Amino acid sequence: MVKEEKKGELNVDNISLVLNSYNDIFSSFDPRVYSEKALSDDFLIECEKAAVDKEEDFELRLLIPRHKRNINDEIKIKKRLKSHFQKHFDKESKKVKAIRREGLIWFFVGAIVMVAATFLYNQEGFWFNLLFIMAEPASWFMFWEGLYKVFIEYKANLDDYEFYKKMNKAQIYFLNY
Repeated sequence: MVKEEKKGELNVDNISLVLNSYNDIFSSFDPRVYSEKALSDDFLIECEKAAVDKEEDFELRLLIPRHKRNINDEIKIKKRLKSHFQKHFDKESKKVKAIRREGLIWFFVGAIVMVAATFLYNQEGFWFNLLFIMAEPASWFMFWEGLYKVFIEYKANLDDYEFYKKMNKAQIYFLNY
């Protein structure tokens, strides 16, 4: 126990949260056991606020009154926290990769349609003109929408990804206060 407390004090980039009980971590509406219980929105918001300016390698120190600590519960809670952070990190990772992939597809399809529209431009006939009229704005739309997804929408979704990435790598300790 002393070793854990000293280790936590060495790194000033830790996140320390004072809890009245283990129930502060979980939703009060969920009657399940600690290993299955949903995490509290308040707890996650506090973690997110605290993690904003932290580098990836930090400790999440949960401070509990000495007389309320239970090692068996702490083991279950650590597993629950780790599984929650891992699950959401995987979900956010897939989400940002899908946005970037989709953006690149839109961009390249837009570029291909632009090249096709260029070939249609010099062709004679009603159908070629009609295809050109449809292809030109469609190509620009796909081109710019792809760039929007790659640069703007991707960055807009990085906050949750970065939070869960940090929390997934965090070491979790319970300490007395």
